[in-house]
Amino acid sequence: MQELSFLNDILPLKNRLFRLALRITLDRAEAEDVVQEVLIRVWDKRSEWKQLESVEAYCLAVTRNLAIDRSEQKNAQTVELADNMEQPDSSAGPHEQLVNEERIAWIHRLINRLPEKQRLAMQLRDIEGKNYKEIAAALGQTEEQVKVNLFRGRQKVRQKILEIENYGL
Repeated sequence: MQELSFLNDILPLKNRLFRLALRITLDRAEAEDVVQEVLIRVWDKRSEWKQLESVEAYCLAVTRNLAIDRSEQKNAQTVELADNMEQPDSSAGPHEQLVNEERIAWIHRLINRLPEKQRLAMQLRDIEGKNYKEIAAALGQTEEQVKVNLFRGRQKVRQKILEIENYGL
């Protein structure tokens, strides 16, 4: 394994770690604290970096565990995805943009209603772009469990979208 640098390899992960922590803790300040503590813990474990298969997966797992611990203490619920994550289609007219924004808002609400395992799997795969192996390591599941959670979550969202779009027909 190549030599890892905190500045070049770990610090750039802070935004991903923050988004994951925010999805779990539902509190921006709490998520920032979680990320800060994760970065401190990772730095303290720098002598063990060479033994890790993936430092990114390790960071995601630590973030997930710490955020869950903190959210259980606060008895948190779900937070919606940040609206700024979606890039509007600049070639669409005002009506199409409004329709697209409304669809995105519905999708966010539907995802936020999913069970935690499905919601986190969709966050890491569909929004963060992680592969199954990385998600499995971060969530402490097998790749098959990740695939099942993704399938079930996507299926529920798709079914609800169809119900919404076909309402009144």
